[in-house]
This record gives sequence, C-alpha cells and structure tokens, in this order.
Amino acid sequence: MTDDTKSSNAMWGGRFAAGPDAIMEAINASISFDKRLYAQDIRGSRAHAAMLAATGILSNKDAEAIGEGLLTVLSEIEAGDFPFSTALEDIHMNVEARLKEIIGEPAGRLHTARSRNDQVATDFRLWVRDQADAAIESLTALMKVLVAQAEKGAGWVMPGFTHLQTAQPVTFGHHMMAYVEMFARDRSRFADARKRMNECPLGAAALAGTGFAIDRHMTAEALGFDRPAANSLDAVSDRDFALEFLSASAICAVHLSRMAEELVIWSSAQFRFVSMSDKWSTGSSIMPQKRNPDAAELIRAKIGRVLGAAVALFTVMKGLPLAYSKDMQEDKEQVFDAADTLMLALAAMTGMIADLTVNTEKLEAAAANGFSTATDLADWLVREAGLPFRDAHHVTGTLVALAEKKGCDLPDLSLTEMQTVHPALNQSVYAVLGVHNSVASRQSYGGTAPDQVRAQVARWKGLLG
Repeated sequence: MTDDTKSSNAMWGGRFAAGPDAIMEAINASISFDKRLYAQDIRGSRAHAAMLAATGILSNKDAEAIGEGLLTVLSEIEAGDFPFSTALEDIHMNVEARLKEIIGEPAGRLHTARSRNDQVATDFRLWVRDQADAAIESLTALMKVLVAQAEKGAGWVMPGFTHLQTAQPVTFGHHMMAYVEMFARDRSRFADARKRMNECPLGAAALAGTGFAIDRHMTAEALGFDRPAANSLDAVSDRDFALEFLSASAICAVHLSRMAEELVIWSSAQFRFVSMSDKWSTGSSIMPQKRNPDAAELIRAKIGRVLGAAVALFTVMKGLPLAYSKDMQEDKEQVFDAADTLMLALAAMTGMIADLTVNTEKLEAAAANGFSTATDLADWLVREAGLPFRDAHHVTGTLVALAEKKGCDLPDLSLTEMQTVHPALNQSVYAVLGVHNSVASRQSYGGTAPDQVRAQVARWKGLLG
C-alpha cells in the first residue's frame, strides 16, 4: 500500500478500508433495500420472457428454461437461501446472475429489449400497486370496526367540541361516523391513485423504446396493468405513482394521528370517556396506578415518518431532467418505510377501536356540562319567540353569564330567573335544555340525531359488505 493510498483511506475513514472503490460500491448498491422487490422483479421477468417467445424474439425452449429458472430463484429467496451480493448492486442483477448459474447461457437472453430503467420502474410500480391494495383492505377493516362502534353508540350522548371546548351535545356514534367518512376519503384516494398508476413501463427500455418487435400490450395484460405507458421517456422517469401513494399515506396518517390524540385524551383520568384493553396499554415502571395509551401515542408520533418520506421523495424528484437519473434510486427506502409504518398504524388503530370500552355515564355527564345546550336555547328563542338569531344569541349569552355567576348550568336556572332576561321564555324551554332532546332535534341530513346516525350506519354497512 502506498503512502497516497494510506492517506486516501484515512480521509475516507476506517469504515471503507479498501478506499474509494468501496465507497462507490456502498453508495451505488441498492440491494440492501430493493431486494424487497424480488417477487415483482421475477414476475415482470417471467412476463417479459413469455412475450419474447410469443413474438419470436426468444425460442420457446429458452423462454421455458428462463421461466422455470426464475421460479427456482423465487423459491430460494422465499426460503431464505438466496445469497444477495452488494457487488451485483441491485435485485435485478442478483436475480439474473443466479438465473445464469441455474440455467446457463439462456439467462443472458432475458434482458433482450429491456433495460434496468424500465425494469425497476415496472417492479416498483407493481410493489406500490400492491401496497395501495393493502391500504384499501386495511382501511376497510378499520371502517368496519368504527361502524360497529357507531351502531352501538348511536344514542350515547357526549360533548361535541370546538377548540377542545364543550360546544354542543353529539352522539358517540356520530363521532365514530365522522372518522368513517375521513377514512373513506383516504380509501378513495388510494383507489384513485391505483387507477392512475396502472400503466406498464416495461418495454420502454432505457428511455427511447426498442427496435425489437415486442408486444407491450401482452406484458401489460400479463402483469395486470390496464395498458402500456404511452411515452417511453415518461415511463422510465415517472415516479408520480410513488408520490401519490405517499401523499395519500400522509393524509391518512394525519387522520390516524387525530384519532389517536382523541383516544389519548379520552382515556386520561381527567376524561375517562373510554378505556383501552390491556392489549393496547402499558403500565409504568414506577407508578402502579398508570395505564398508558402507548399504542395511540406511537400512532400519533409515526405521522412524522410518513410525512418525512413524502417530503424526501418530492425533494429527490423536483430537479430531475428527463429521463432516468441515479437519484431515483433514493425513491424506494422512503416508500418502503412509509408503507410499513402506515400498515402498522392502521392495524393498531383497528385493534384499539375494536376493543374499546366506552364509559357512557361519563360521556353523558360531560355532555350536560359547559352550557352545551346554549345553541338549542337560542334556536328556541328564534323558533318560539320570533327573535332574530343575533338577538337570541345575545339573550342566551346573558343567561349563560347568569348561570356562571350562580355556579350552575342552564337547566338549573329557575323560570323566574330566565324571565328577568327575556319575558318570552316559558316552561317549554326546559325541554330543549336536555342533552337527549338536543341531539334528537338535529335531524338534518348528516346530523347527530340517533336516527340520522343509524341511517348512516346502515348505508355504510351496505357499502362495506
């Protein structure tokens, strides 16, 4: 080793004892993470080989050997017997090298009329499509347990909040159905993105297409795509499908985080609206009374990973000219991590909601506090006394101030006390000051009335199957 080499190695650090060559191999290789694409890579290669044979570019004998050899590689990987090599850079070269060891010379014909550029674009698109399907399935499962809780709680009264302050009474079922609507939009976003990503890049080759008379419609159909991508430059350089998946994942993760936050609040000693089963709670190492909602807190925290993944990939893609650039190797780790994180969070939330125990007495007691029926009183003044709403609002505010001064709630004021504020108030006003009457009156479509909640439950049960 020369002094110059020693100096170079010292500069690069002890981690790379072999110098710049080792550095290049480390930064260039993607096999440590893109090996997750092995099933999609083998599936795409088998479809490509079958198409090459059908178009006469490859002999049937070679195509059959390739197809069988790839199945052998697949079984080795799934059994954990496959020796992945960083020297071979990526999953594509690892699979092809092993295929050559198994079947010999025909393996070299597999790469005819394709490039690693269209190959990886196809593999990654297939993987993201699978993840979109998994997200849709997981969201459906979550929505079903939310609907089940909503059906049980269609008549359970609880406080509705704005600014985390008591606003108006609602039903627990109505609150659960709000999340059904939110997660339904998430599900539709994944489904919509899936439709848009369902075009096949295979056959675009490096960037310009190929001079071989291939049948791109055949490979697209074999891989379950709606059609081949219509522009070869776009086909190899597009990562919109990954960006859309991350965007949908980030919005979904925000919804999960919001619900997790409510579970943390609701299960606290100050609220005790709900309790989570031991499956989703932990104790304290020092405080024996503690029951910590760790699963909910971790879901709330994991939004950062999903949002970070989206920002990272947007940043990678923002400055890239057409067509393929090596920067795109940085597209996968973020998507892999975001998908793993989202699926775990969805599964945990589904389990927590399914096991949730609701304290209906605490809910109802809290619903009656904080002057939650003040709006009902104002509405009564409009409806029964003919006051303009702004005047009714002022009268109600005066009554709230009177109740606050007396240290009681609105229903505890005597009729005489109420009439000192406005003479039109009469005994019938007490009917609207009860929380059950309040929620029952909210019969507008999408309102919190138990009948409306049950109608929405029935609708969603029909949609979800």
